[in-house]
Parts: sequence; structure tokens; C-alpha cells
Amino acid sequence: MHHPPVGSPARSPAPRTAARAAAVLALCSALLLALVAVRWPPLIGVDGDISRTTHHWALDEPGLTRLCRILTDWVWDPLTMRLLSAVAVVWLAWRRSAWWTALWLAAAVAAGLLLQQGLKAAVDRPRPVWRDPVDSAHYAAFPSGHAMTATLVCGLLLWLLHRYGAGRALWRTALTLALVSVVGVGLTRVWLGVHWPSDVVGGWLLGAATAALAVLVHRRRRP
Repeated sequence: MHHPPVGSPARSPAPRTAARAAAVLALCSALLLALVAVRWPPLIGVDGDISRTTHHWALDEPGLTRLCRILTDWVWDPLTMRLLSAVAVVWLAWRRSAWWTALWLAAAVAAGLLLQQGLKAAVDRPRPVWRDPVDSAHYAAFPSGHAMTATLVCGLLLWLLHRYGAGRALWRTALTLALVSVVGVGLTRVWLGVHWPSDVVGGWLLGAATAALAVLVHRRRRP
């Protein structure tokens, strides 16, 4: 059986799969966005119940709360994720034959940032407010920039690893780290009381939808 050499593109999922994934994720994102925008009472109620509970836990567990702040501010924050994608862009550009993919990755991450900030400004959802906050954050709440950026960057980097024929050990390690990062950053944002749960879910959905759309563009437009 012939195996593609490491460093050369492997067969990627068909564009039809990426198109379907992007469509489903975009539809779910739009539905959640609409519910947040109209302040649908059941959603607002669930957000409030979960946030109040986790805020009490955060006050009762200062050591865990301190760890969450370190992880969310230094390990999983958007700047770290964008620096990680920048390293991948430099590596792809250095390969010369992958210059278009390098530009594609940089453009996809930049587009995710613009979409995130545009939605924050459009929805203008207030963040949770506490008498005794354990952390603070800027800009509007929806969607969570941490959750969206981590999902987008991790998703794109995983797809690139698959495309360039990463070995089984490397793939499993990267997949585990990506899942822990994406889920972990969302949980820390709710634990620290700077986002409603639906902000995080919205970030996950939008990040995944943007990644799927970017993969579709790469499959159809790569020279």
C-alpha cells in the first residue's frame, strides 16, 4: 500500500463534505445569533442559572479560579492562537510550494477576527456583571472571541496536519491538545464570569463554520 510522504499533501475530504459542514454550522450559528439578539427568555434564563452557579463555584475555589485565569489569559487566549497560526504561516511560506496555502491561512484567521468583532458590535450583548468579580474583559459578550479563535485556529491547523500526512502519533497528540484547548477555553470563560454560556457556544459554532468555509475555499480555489 502506498503512503504519501510526510510533508506532501494527502487526499483531503471532498468539497461537498466541507460545503455541507459549513452550511449546517452556519445555520446553527444564525439560529443562536437570532435567539441572543431577541433575548429569547428560555435561553436568557439558562444562561443566568449556569452563570450564577459557576460564579459561586469560582468564589469558593480561588486556586482553581487562578489556574483558569492563567490558562485563559496566557495559554488559550486569542493572541496565543494567532501567534500559533503565524508560525504555521511562516512554515508554509518557507516551503515555497505552499505559498498560496500560507496566504490562505493568514486570510482565514484575519477573516475570523473581522467576523467576530463585527458580530460583537452588531449584537452588543452586555457581559455578566457581578458584585464580586473574579476577572474582567472588554468588548461585547457575543460571540466569545476566545472560543471562536481557538476553534478556528485549531480546526485549520488540524486540517493542515491531515493534508500534509501527519503520522498517527502526531495526529492524535494534536487532536487531543486541540480538543482540550477548545473545550477548556470555553469553560474558563464561563467559570470566570466574563461570558454567558451561549456566548461560548456561539463562538464554537462560528469558529467551526469559518474553518469549514475556509477549507471549502482552499479546495476550490487553490492554484
